[in-house]
Amino acid sequence: MSFFLVVKAELVRTFIIMRRYWFRTLTGLVLSYAMLAALIIGFVARQDTIGPSLAQRFTDADKATNWALGFIIGIYAFGVVGMFSQRLQTMAQNGQLEQLCMSPHGLVTNFLAQSVVSAVSSILSSAVLIWLIAKTFGGALHADFTPTVIVLALTFADLIGFGFMVGGLVLLFKQVGQVVVIVRFVLFLLAFSAEKVTQDLPVVIRWIAHALPVTDAAICIKYVLVQGQTMEGTYVSVFTRPSFFLLIINSTVWTLVGISCFRVMEDWSRSKGTLGAY
Repeated sequence: MSFFLVVKAELVRTFIIMRRYWFRTLTGLVLSYAMLAALIIGFVARQDTIGPSLAQRFTDADKATNWALGFIIGIYAFGVVGMFSQRLQTMAQNGQLEQLCMSPHGLVTNFLAQSVVSAVSSILSSAVLIWLIAKTFGGALHADFTPTVIVLALTFADLIGFGFMVGGLVLLFKQVGQVVVIVRFVLFLLAFSAEKVTQDLPVVIRWIAHALPVTDAAICIKYVLVQGQTMEGTYVSVFTRPSFFLLIINSTVWTLVGISCFRVMEDWSRSKGTLGAY
């Protein structure tokens, strides 16, 4: 019950902030759309084709949507890891971390509730963005409700587990900024080009990519939303795809390992009295 109480409090706080700063929310959405559209025009559009409509400048209408979706997934993974690294450091430096530890709900419950609310907010705003991109560039989205919800839930568990592990390392080693930046950048690149990484690179690198949390998640999300769960014109459910089974394994392993590492590192920091020492 404590988890749902914290989630409710976070939802109320997020709603109040969005209502009070509605102009910031709206302009952020508009600027994000403009940035994505500009990047797509710059990197995906063919320069040798001139047509009456913008969609005709692309070799594949769904290519822009697929590119934008990979970019959004990468940004989300980038942000999740950042929430458990930079935010922990900031909270420790201004004294909020020790105050949060005094909460009867504990650090894990508080961070999990905050991440759930943040994920829902990100998914809603990202859905609007990807819909606008699809409409602008002529792509199509296939919103199969059940597969989409299941894949997104597994993706959330996958990334949150990895984020908790990074957060545990922050509690233990304190200043890990450079390493975390590299990790976040790698996750962004994997989400952006997951299909190519898992097909074109050597076997060892492919297995390492599959072991990281965002690779198979990005493949499954793109397969459901952009490809419509079809392969060469034939419907093949995402639930039968190897990437989906790897996503289940990854989400289970990373969630268990991440939360366990975070709890161990939190207890260690408490016992040493270094929880808020940075």
